[in-house]
Amino acid sequence: MTSARTVRSRARRLGVAGTALGALLLGLAAAPQTVNAAPAPTPTPAPASAAAPAKAAATTPAAINGQLKVCGTKLCNRYGKPIQLRGMSSHGTQWYSRCLTGGSLDALATDWKADVLRVSTYVQEDGYETDPRKYTDLAHALIEQATARGMYVIVDWHMLDPGDPHHNLSRAKTFFTEIAQRHNSKTNLLYEIANEPSGVSWSRIKSYAEQLIPVVRAKDPETPVLVGTRAWSSFGVSEGANESEVVSSPVNAANIMYTFHFYAYSHRDEYLKTLSRAADKLPVFVTEFGTQNYAGEGSNDFTMTQKYLDLMAAKKISWVNWNFSDDERSGAVFKTGTCGKGGPWTGTGPLKPAGVWIRDRIRTADDFPTS
Repeated sequence: MTSARTVRSRARRLGVAGTALGALLLGLAAAPQTVNAAPAPTPTPAPASAAAPAKAAATTPAAINGQLKVCGTKLCNRYGKPIQLRGMSSHGTQWYSRCLTGGSLDALATDWKADVLRVSTYVQEDGYETDPRKYTDLAHALIEQATARGMYVIVDWHMLDPGDPHHNLSRAKTFFTEIAQRHNSKTNLLYEIANEPSGVSWSRIKSYAEQLIPVVRAKDPETPVLVGTRAWSSFGVSEGANESEVVSSPVNAANIMYTFHFYAYSHRDEYLKTLSRAADKLPVFVTEFGTQNYAGEGSNDFTMTQKYLDLMAAKKISWVNWNFSDDERSGAVFKTGTCGKGGPWTGTGPLKPAGVWIRDRIRTADDFPTS
């Protein structure tokens, strides 16, 4: 990730805007609606109160593991056992709400057997700052839907440009105060408070975290908080640093993890080695990665990605892949047009090569120790 990483931010703007967000939110009070023949339809998600799909409640990831907490360098379940969560990140909800329907989330939970959904609320780029009420309500809705399906939810404050998280500190306090207050009785959340800081020092990011985390803790003292790291969450590698700055000066807060992002075609051995070293000393959660280049496009490098997945499995580093949409880029799992047509969502037919590959890895049996 060089300064050109902002290309990925701009590239994401090409997604079709979620013009039916109002319908999406109203749909929480009614059953999913049938897609009609109108141009660019947006299916309405299933209501949050809908019964959880096929999986029995006792077998869902959230039901088995309960309230998560950070223990040492690991993410642990309610039994105090280290676990690894695996799942998908949404694309920006201001653009791709049509990909987050009752049917698609059923598929993610039961066909993909995902443990976690990352809900990406962009702050800029026609996102939260344009209508805080709309996008906060959308985050609430998606949290409820994922919860009904037994998945964990990463509430992603997707700040990207500008790269200084302090630019959005006041907004973040408002957003997370409401999210934490409404959902503090849930045991299936994680709060990601700064997606990809860039162009600022680690001390600046640390200062942001140490001002925001107490605000969150005042409403929800138990949910783990995920803190972005320098240089697009690369532990500083993309700006010539490494994990040592975080190791020597960690955030002054408990029950937190640090995030790491990679795109395997662009980010090679130096990044892989950094992740390995960091995970031996710090609790790390990979909240975003792709098999392509840093812009989430181009050729897939499955061989390099598998090296990352093997490392993360060995060290029980949880991960989330970018992204659960039908964006035209190779990093979006669905073939372009799938969401606009309302599916189909299950199996490999609607998936691009990256989608087929990552679905197969998410579907491998979970190892959730209870004793």
